[in-house]
Amino acid sequence: MPKYKTLSRKISIIGAGNVGATFAYALLLSGLCSEIVLIDQNTQKAEGEVMDLNHAVPLAHPTRIRVGDHKDCADSSISVVTAGTAQRPDENRLDLAKRNAAIFRQIIPMIVKNNPDGILLITTNPVDILSHFSLQLSGLPDNKVIGSGTILDTARFRYLLGQHFNLDARSVHAFIIGEHGDSEVPVWSLANVAGMPIEEYCRTNGCECNEVTRNKIYLQTRDAAYEIIAKKGATYYAIASGLVRIVESILRDQHTILSVSTHINGLYEIQDTFLSLPCVINRNGIDRIIQLPLAPSEAAALQKSAKALGGIMRGLG
Repeated sequence: MPKYKTLSRKISIIGAGNVGATFAYALLLSGLCSEIVLIDQNTQKAEGEVMDLNHAVPLAHPTRIRVGDHKDCADSSISVVTAGTAQRPDENRLDLAKRNAAIFRQIIPMIVKNNPDGILLITTNPVDILSHFSLQLSGLPDNKVIGSGTILDTARFRYLLGQHFNLDARSVHAFIIGEHGDSEVPVWSLANVAGMPIEEYCRTNGCECNEVTRNKIYLQTRDAAYEIIAKKGATYYAIASGLVRIVESILRDQHTILSVSTHINGLYEIQDTFLSLPCVINRNGIDRIIQLPLAPSEAAALQKSAKALGGIMRGLG
């Protein structure tokens, strides 16, 4: 007898915009799944994306890709929600949260009605708020509702550190935690290269990463999305790759540690808040949260981030 029920290799994507379509393409190239269902209120847009994706199938992996509706979420291992509206130039995050919460009130109950045993993976912004809202709307257990959180910010952070040290970014280990947004927290105290803390690595390898440099790298990490949006209108390649990484860890039961948004209730004296911490991801969704030994200033910054998110959540009512 198998220890677990076999997961289906079907993924539903709700939202056929830049992120949803790019994620579907990245998922096709990964070969992870046997079926991809693309759902969007703009059926014509979804149909066009599916046609284009299907023409890539002979050059990639045998995958059934089709347009569906919320009933087609049934039997999906994961329903990935990318649907929503972008932030307007004159709009604050609470206003954005309210507009996207109105959309989520419609779609989350329909997804869960048709797929009560699946995992919800949320990436619509503000992702921490909407992941928390999805938990409330869905009635699912905490481990089944995951926000993409700071998986993207962490990737940006590692890339910039790799650039600074002239190293492969995959050889640099560091996390961004907290909000996916302006109050995110870089965990400098635990950042390392080859198992050595950053300061020790610099001291033994004749390089520097002083406070000015660190702040520059942090600001470039935090503000990257603003710059990309100003130049090309949206970000979607890197977040699509992050979503594939989360999906891979679930479908392959990899027990991978990734910085994703999850329900925090007691850690670091934070109550009932969704924010990002390193989590072990496996076939059950979030298996457990890794409690980092943060420096006092980092713990204080994380609590400040949680308060900022709590204010937005209260604003939703």
